[in-house]
Amino acid sequence: MKRVHVWIRGKVQGVFFRAETHRAAQNLNLAGWVRNLPDGRVEAVFEGEDAAVDKMTLWCKTGPPAAHVEDVAAAVEPYTGDFRNFNIRY
Repeated sequence: MKRVHVWIRGKVQGVFFRAETHRAAQNLNLAGWVRNLPDGRVEAVFEGEDAAVDKMTLWCKTGPPAAHVEDVAAAVEPYTGDFRNFNIRY
């Protein structure tokens, strides 16, 4: 099991990035959360099977069709199992 914390920079707010991240994470059976940051980035934490977390992290490099991702910073963190599902945080 794996946990990755990501920060996505670019045109990632106002383009359904959070909603599409939520959908994609649920499809991969991941737990965690996604939220918008005041500086225009999107932040997310993904926990689950290694391959699914890797796939989700790769997905973040393009995001939904209307997004324009400039950079994804990712940090592998210790898996905690703290999350039961995947949520959008406001």
